[in-house]
Amino acid sequence: MKFSDRFLLMESTIKNLQTKICNGLESEDTIKFISDKWDRPEGGGGITNVIQNGSVFEKGGVNISSVHGVMPKEMAERLKTHEQNFAACGLSLVMHPYSPRIPTIHMNIRYFEMEDGSFWYGGGVDLTPYFPHKEDFQHFHQTMKKACDSIDHELHSNYKAECDSYFTIEHRNEMRGIGGVFFDYLKDDGDKNFTLVKAIGDAFLPSYLPIVQKRRDEDFIADDKQFQLIRRGRYVEFNLIYDRGTLFGLKTNGRVESILMSLPKEVNFIYDWKPEEGSVHAEMLRYYQPCDWVG
Repeated sequence: MKFSDRFLLMESTIKNLQTKICNGLESEDTIKFISDKWDRPEGGGGITNVIQNGSVFEKGGVNISSVHGVMPKEMAERLKTHEQNFAACGLSLVMHPYSPRIPTIHMNIRYFEMEDGSFWYGGGVDLTPYFPHKEDFQHFHQTMKKACDSIDHELHSNYKAECDSYFTIEHRNEMRGIGGVFFDYLKDDGDKNFTLVKAIGDAFLPSYLPIVQKRRDEDFIADDKQFQLIRRGRYVEFNLIYDRGTLFGLKTNGRVESILMSLPKEVNFIYDWKPEEGSVHAEMLRYYQPCDWVG
């Protein structure tokens, strides 16, 4: 299967973006990312860049992959097509800071094409804070809105609603964080959709680094850390029960270490935990529901 120009452009874009994002995140920490290059026996491979036990980031990864070959049966069934050649590339990242003052963040942008000529883009970014710093929430959402507005002013409200819905932990009736933007299977306008995923990728550092810089030296107490670890448990619940990418990767012989890189280093599962009434943690729980942060 010959790769399209769209595929080659996306592949080049995610390579450059991985370097740019890792450099930006490293500038806030005292250690560097470890780079793990891997090959996929069926075709293609990727680069998993991981940071662990830093002064700011307890664990995180910025991964790229570019894979191709004959799609597995499970993939064909999910896409409602026959088994044929495919090519896919994307960037996926998750950062779990040590301090509960700094939010966890996730981003993914991806491109997929098949031998029959069909293709689509997808992606998203969402923030999972542990302190009710509403000005940080507004900054994050406004940065993402600006990225969407640079393409089309109609996009942000739709993709924010999609994000609120997608990242809901259904069995708890709450979101894992405060949302962001999410979109998938964008098929029609290849140039417009590529510009969108690139704009989201380029908006990552401006949306996140100012929050890291503002909060990294703020004090916190043991109860704050416990709340963070409990909410990380919710993060694990979502990723292992609902996340499409995680489930799909595990069912199609994906690279397990890269797939589960998204999980935090430490979590807490405490039976029937409830926050102290009137605490910042009780306040924070109210924000794990859809909210307009840019109005």
